[in-house]
Amino acid sequence: MSKLGKFFIAIIVILVLLWTLFPFYWMFITSIKSNADTYNININPFLTKNFTLEHYKYLLEKTKFLTWYKNSIIVTIIATTITIIVSLCAGYSLSRLKFRGASFWGLLIFVSYLIPPTLLFIPLSQVVSFLKVSNSIWALVITYPTFLVPFATWLLMSYFSTIPFELEESAFIDGASRIQTLVKVILPISLPAIVTVSLFSFVLSWGEMIYALVFTPSTLSKTLVVGLRTELIRGDIYYWGPLMAAALMSAIPVIIIFSFFTDLYVSGLTKGSVKY
Repeated sequence: MSKLGKFFIAIIVILVLLWTLFPFYWMFITSIKSNADTYNININPFLTKNFTLEHYKYLLEKTKFLTWYKNSIIVTIIATTITIIVSLCAGYSLSRLKFRGASFWGLLIFVSYLIPPTLLFIPLSQVVSFLKVSNSIWALVITYPTFLVPFATWLLMSYFSTIPFELEESAFIDGASRIQTLVKVILPISLPAIVTVSLFSFVLSWGEMIYALVFTPSTLSKTLVVGLRTELIRGDIYYWGPLMAAALMSAIPVIIIFSFFTDLYVSGLTKGSVKY
């Protein structure tokens, strides 16, 4: 490649980095500005001279930010775990076990993912009320898999279909049972798809708002997304400093997880999307 070509590639990479990192910089610089500097149009909006941690202090001392954070983590981890277990069993059964209607049920599962959550929360509210988990994080643990499992199952079905049947047949010949074959042969090969499903479920659970807004109205049961929108936005008044500080801290788990599993995520998403 010529020097000119390398130069243009470097320029493109720099522009992409700036485009990607600028929102995080803006959140950070706003979170350490005083309110006076935030609304002062006569100063440079990209810099600040009056460094302050008052917005972080406000979040930790005058709101239930840590409680919302804890609720989000608990709901996300449990909902993701349930989704992985259910979708693994369903995806393997529908792609590898030959029974009448397997293709139909696979298509039906994917179609159910396309139903808008705004239509599902009405019947789900009756389920939540029947189970007596209203206004608690367990209502979200129960309802989140309803939109996570369908897509996760479809993705795993597609990925399992790319694995040669000869691997399972060899395991059966050696005396392995169906469960042993799944655990010792299929799952290690399917690690990219499992990571993809886990990240997909984690991100959707972490940022979901409709169900959390409907099923957890009290302050102590809210998740991070709902708590920030309902407690830090009062009509047309936005608490920009605390909002940006909270947004920056809430992005940390997602950034950490994706930084470790990006390669497996891309591999699982591409392989699981081209065949079934």
